[in-house]
Parts: sequence; C-alpha cells; structure tokens
Amino acid sequence: MVEALLQALISGLAVGGAYALVALGFSITFTTTKTLNFSHGEFVSAGAFIGMSALFLVLGKPLSSTTFGDAVPGAGAQLFALLAALGVMGLLGWLLYVLGVRPFAGRPGMAWVMSTLGFGVILQSVGLAIWGPKPVVVPAPVGDTVIRMFGVGVRPQELLTLGVAVVVMLGFDRVMNNTMIGKAMRAVAQNGNVASLMGINTNAMMIGAFVVSSALAGLSGFLLAPIAQASLFMGLTVGLKGFSGAMIGGLSNPRGCVIGGFLLGVLESMVNLWQAQWREVAVFALVILVLAFRPTGLFGRTTVEKV
Repeated sequence: MVEALLQALISGLAVGGAYALVALGFSITFTTTKTLNFSHGEFVSAGAFIGMSALFLVLGKPLSSTTFGDAVPGAGAQLFALLAALGVMGLLGWLLYVLGVRPFAGRPGMAWVMSTLGFGVILQSVGLAIWGPKPVVVPAPVGDTVIRMFGVGVRPQELLTLGVAVVVMLGFDRVMNNTMIGKAMRAVAQNGNVASLMGINTNAMMIGAFVVSSALAGLSGFLLAPIAQASLFMGLTVGLKGFSGAMIGGLSNPRGCVIGGFLLGVLESMVNLWQAQWREVAVFALVILVLAFRPTGLFGRTTVEKV
C-alpha cells in the first residue's frame, strides 16, 4: 500500500508539474493584461506537435509524418525540437495578442474571449489537416527505461517533467522579484496607466506576457508528449486542469498557481488509485469548494479599487 501511494505521489507530481506550467501561463497573462488565453489548451497540443515535427525534420522524415518507426532522435535533435517548440509557440503567443487580444482589450464586452477561442479552433483545425486525429508515440529524450526507487517504478520522463517544472518556476519567481523586468511586469499588473507614465513600455510588457505564457504551454506539451502521446486533443484536458489549478491557487498569485497545479495533479493521481471514474468528480468538486469559500483562490488577494 505504501509503495502504491508513493507511486501515485510521484506520478501526480509529474503531471502536476505540467498543470502548474499551464497555470503559471494563465497567471502571467491575467496579472499583466487582465485577460486570459482561452485557447491555452490548444497551445499545449501545438507545442507537442511542433516539437514532434522538429524531430521529424532532423531525422529527414516529412513534417506530416505520424510515426517514428525505429528512429531514435539524439540529444541534439531533442534540444533542437525543444527550442523550436518554445520559439514557434512564443511567436504564436505574439500573434494571438496582436491580432486577437489587443484590438479588443479595454473595450466593453468580452470580444477577446471569442477571439482567443477562435484562435484555438484555427490551431486545432490546421493541425488536423496536417497530422490528422491519430495520437503519435513520441520517443522520450531521456529514454523509457523504468527507474526503480524504494520499490517504485518511475519513468525518466516523469522525473524530467517534474524537474523542469520546478526549475522554470524557481527561475520565474527570481525574475519577478529580483530583476527590473520583473518589477516592470508587476508595475504594469498593478496599474498600467501609472506604469506607462513612469516610462515603462506597457505594450512590450503585455506582448512579453503572452509570449512567455505561450512558450510555457509549448514546454508543457513537449514534456507531456512522451508520457501521454502527442494528440491534438490532449490540450483540452491539460488546459482545463491547468486553469483549475490556477483558480485553486489564485490567478493573481503566480506562486499560488504553481501550488494549485501540483495539488491538482497529486489529488487526481490519488483518486485514480482508488476509483478512476471518480477522478474528474473529485478534481472539480475541489475547485467548486475552494471558490465557494475563497473566491480569489487559496493564495489570491482581494483587490480594492479606489475611486
């Protein structure tokens, strides 16, 4: 029983790391621009397929391929694929902000919600036209040999996902609290008009928020693809769980979003150990309970606007 719980804990932390990256992406755009990318899940799927296509490119296969066969990408190919996923997704984040958010942000209504949703539909439709709906088995950059620790079997990709998520979050926390860029982003999040008067390029900060958020979505998809297979529909669940983690932790608190993502992953894994069919019920019941008693999330702060 102890081994099963430990297995569930490690698996939950690995998946929770991916949720936390997505939750952090939601927090970055919300705190900086007061908007959300409702196609974030599709960005996760796109990141997985961009990385996969980069691997096919290095291996000399057509970009629209859906199987690796016996080909095993090397470390250089995996690094190239990671950089391609981050770069392309960052560019897509910039396009989303310029075309789908900035023209509507600050205006009455919720036009930016529909524009971000539409952007996601376009991404998914293009992906289906290129690769089709079939999931693709993607080779892990660190191999698939199971590591045995304390009687528990762990896949190296799970440990890599957990490690990368922790490093990214610690790095982001340091940037936000110890660099001029971080202080500028926090100033824009607090009051964009005042920040602009102080000489901060608020437009650049907002573009940067969407670029970083989309790159994090691509990183999440790249890390999850070898674990759950690359699928154009995988992002829907990951995006929804990541958003749920952000709501639990508090959208206005990046650290809280990270904790919420990890908490959700562990809860999901633990419930799956007991009764898999109750997993989604437990996850969203937790979200409802937290929001019922703490509408701003466990670590969120209620803001008061003075008029």
